[in-house]
Amino acid sequence: MEPSTSAAAAASGSQSSPSPDASPGAGPAVPASPLLATPGAVPGEGADESVAAHYGDLFREQRALADGTGIVDLSHRGVVTVTGDDRLAWLHLLLTQHVSELPAHHAAEALVLSAHGHVEHALYLVDDSTTTWIHVEPGTQDALIAYLNSMVFFYRVEVADRTGDTAVVHLPAGSIAETPEGVAVRETAYGRDLFLPRADLEAYAGAHGPLAGFLAYEALRVEGHRPRLGFETDHRTIPHEVGWIETAVHLEKGCYRGQETVARVQNLGKPPRRLVFLHLDGSEVHLPGHGTPVRLTPGADGAEGRQVGFVTTSARHHELGPIALALVKRNTPVDAPLLAGDTAAAQETVVEP
Repeated sequence: MEPSTSAAAAASGSQSSPSPDASPGAGPAVPASPLLATPGAVPGEGADESVAAHYGDLFREQRALADGTGIVDLSHRGVVTVTGDDRLAWLHLLLTQHVSELPAHHAAEALVLSAHGHVEHALYLVDDSTTTWIHVEPGTQDALIAYLNSMVFFYRVEVADRTGDTAVVHLPAGSIAETPEGVAVRETAYGRDLFLPRADLEAYAGAHGPLAGFLAYEALRVEGHRPRLGFETDHRTIPHEVGWIETAVHLEKGCYRGQETVARVQNLGKPPRRLVFLHLDGSEVHLPGHGTPVRLTPGADGAEGRQVGFVTTSARHHELGPIALALVKRNTPVDAPLLAGDTAAAQETVVEP
C-alpha cells in the first residue's frame, strides 16, 4: 500500500490510518465533535474523522500532554456498558482478561478473540460497582454488542450501546483536572479516561483545556509502544505479536474463545511476527503511511533488500522526531538496519523475537 496524504497529515506532519481489512476503517458512527468548531481545529481521517487531528500546533499539544496538562477529545470512540448481577462473572468467560473479581474503579484491558485466536476486539474497561464501562475503537461497538448479546443465555446481564450519550475524554497522567461527580473514570499509568455525558463535552473541555488533538495523543501512544486495533492489527493478529499478551491476557484464567491458540503459542511456539519501534530518518519530508513496506537495507540481505514487514502507525514526536511502529517477521535480526519505504529506520525491540 502506498502512503496516503491528507490536509490533516500535511499540516501536522503525522499520518496514521487503519488497516484496509480492519473494522475501524469504515469510520465512526457518531456525529462530528462540537470541539471541531474550535478555531484552528483540523479534522482527523478515517476512523478518527469525527474529532480534531490537531488545533494548529502539534508539538505544543504533545508537550502539554507530556507535562500533565491538556485534554484529548476521544468522543468518537464506541462506548458499551454491561449491567446486572452477573456482569463480571459473565465477561470473565468471554474475555482474555481475569475480570470476575475486578475491584471497583480498577482499570483493565481485554480482548475478544476468534476461535482461531485472532484479535477481533480490544476493550478498555472499568467497573464502578454497578456498571462495567467499556470503550472501544470507533465503529466497532455494533459488532461487539452483537457478539455479547449472542452469548447472554441465562446470565443476568444487560448490554447497552452508550455511544450516543457518552463521550470519552482523556486526561494525561499528572493532570489535576477535576472529575465530575458520578462520572466513571478509567485510570492507568498513561492518564485518565472519563466517560462523560456527551452533552457536557463542550463545557468540560472549555473549563479544563488546553485542547490537544488526536495526533498528539497518537504520538505519545507510539512512543509508549501501545498497539491499537486496526492499526497494529489485521485479520490474523494474535496477542503475542503486538505485546498484548502482557497487558490484556491473563494466562492462568479459565476457558475463553481462542484460548487454545494463546496457550499453544505461549507454551510451544513462537508468533510469526513481532511489533517493533522505529526511529525514522528525520531528513525525510513525508512520513511512511500505514502499510508502507519495511525492508532490510540493501546489502543486508541481497542487492534489493528483502521485505520483512510493514509500517502500522507513524508520527512526529516533539522530542524523538519521526517515529513509527511496525510489524516485522519474527526472525528479522534485532540489529538489522531497515528501510520504511525509502526512509532509513533504526529499530527498537518491543516484542522479543
